[in-house]
Amino acid sequence: MTQHATAPSAAPRPRTVDARPRPQRIDPRLVRRVGTGTGATLVLAAAAVAASASAAHADEQYTVRSGDTVSHIATRTGTTVAALARANSLADASHIRIGQRLVIPTGATAAAAPAAAPAPAAAPAGTHTVARGETVSHVAKRYGTTVAAVVSANGLDARAFVRAGQTLTIPGAGARPAAPAPAAPAAPAPAAAGTHTVASGETVSSIAKRYGTTVQAIVGANGLDRRAFIRIGQKLTVPGAAAPAAAPTAQLVGNTFAGRTYSSPVVAAANANKATLLAAGVPSRAEMQAKVAATARSMGVDAALAQAVAFQESGFNHTSVSPANAIGTMQVIPSSGEWASQLVGRRLDLLDPDDNVVAGVAILRSLVRTSPDLPTAIAGYYQGASSVKRNGMYADTRRYVANIQTHMTRFR
Repeated sequence: MTQHATAPSAAPRPRTVDARPRPQRIDPRLVRRVGTGTGATLVLAAAAVAASASAAHADEQYTVRSGDTVSHIATRTGTTVAALARANSLADASHIRIGQRLVIPTGATAAAAPAAAPAPAAAPAGTHTVARGETVSHVAKRYGTTVAAVVSANGLDARAFVRAGQTLTIPGAGARPAAPAPAAPAAPAPAAAGTHTVASGETVSSIAKRYGTTVQAIVGANGLDRRAFIRIGQKLTVPGAAAPAAAPTAQLVGNTFAGRTYSSPVVAAANANKATLLAAGVPSRAEMQAKVAATARSMGVDAALAQAVAFQESGFNHTSVSPANAIGTMQVIPSSGEWASQLVGRRLDLLDPDDNVVAGVAILRSLVRTSPDLPTAIAGYYQGASSVKRNGMYADTRRYVANIQTHMTRFR
């Protein structure tokens, strides 16, 4: 948690414990790909479902696959999480299992959903040659189509991997987009492969960025699985990197806050994440607030509560990173991000604005459901649910809870 210009004067203590229950502790060295492209590709490709053409049709069946969540199934099928939960008698919409058969409400059970507009006539398919660094999600966005459509048209698997030089069929894209991105300059001849020893807090994406290569290249060169897990001390082959780039010298995040000092590896990881967010560019505070409200509503969480937490934690500033390596708008530490990934059934990248909000809202949803009252749930987000249960609320936690409840009134 970090101080910011819009935060209340009584700034909360940086969170150093997980918000999740202790029995679900996950290795904090969670590896995430930076940026929305690859992550969005994996999720949407795994969650692609054919939508019903009319609310007058009978309900359809869908078998849950790896990576599916109720919210993504609802989005792809033109219904809502609430309608899916109601149609399938789901007590907890965040818990579905691979192989489970779900009823997709397209008839009377989906009456609350607006009728779909008639689909326009499909345009003839076009082709696209994959450039270095492109993902299916980038290509789909460029041509105004969807990841699912590109995956289906090209027979890609759930990972939606593509390679430079591959020719893709683009459904509904008979011509190039009106304003194509400028052609990328010819890539220089690759340097000889180098090696890198993994340090605490590093991810495959941060290593790839440092050496000017790609996540996919490192994964392929080292035989990593699609989760791209790495461990401290592991030696990686880095394609096209004869020598490492110079490490950044700017200290963007300090090592102390509110009288607490954090370890060098944690602070180093926080600085790397801060630099990545600043370099990538993030949505405005107003845009982040809108994301928080919309995500909360779609996930069945009080939008006022989610906005109050985001305002208290970061002031809706997605470049916020605390000395404890709490990241982004919702200030989620990596280990809590792993727990949130389990809650929603897919990998979440805390550097990605959308995934960061999903992580924070998923944690709030779980805490609200498992806590005896709202103040205890709020305290769990800040102090950690197991710590609150074991020690009660600390003095600064009580101030935090009071601040959140006050902020909620402004977001009603």
